[in-house]
Amino acid sequence: MLLENVAKKILHLAKGYRGAHSRLFRVANQQVMKALRYSYVGRKQKKRLFRRIWFTIINAASRVNGLSYSRLIHNLKKSNIELNRKMLAQIAVLDASTFNELIKTSN
Repeated sequence: MLLENVAKKILHLAKGYRGAHSRLFRVANQQVMKALRYSYVGRKQKKRLFRRIWFTIINAASRVNGLSYSRLIHNLKKSNIELNRKMLAQIAVLDASTFNELIKTSN
């Protein structure tokens, strides 16, 4: 009974895979395990990717104002403005005038 439930669960997770990968338990089990490993790794990579995107957005917005990314972050830390990279990127995209004010107050 327990093995039937496991087999059903694995085959259900393998739904949509091509050919034997969705029909035969042994092959489906291998593919599901591989997919679960990839999804675990992918969740970690997604965080890294978004962080890189935020850096790029902040750098582009700060260079419009004649400042490099590293100089901007240094000036913000020096003037005790504590905003994380995600918030800085959102401000840069959604409200350029506020971002410009941040740059002016940090200098």
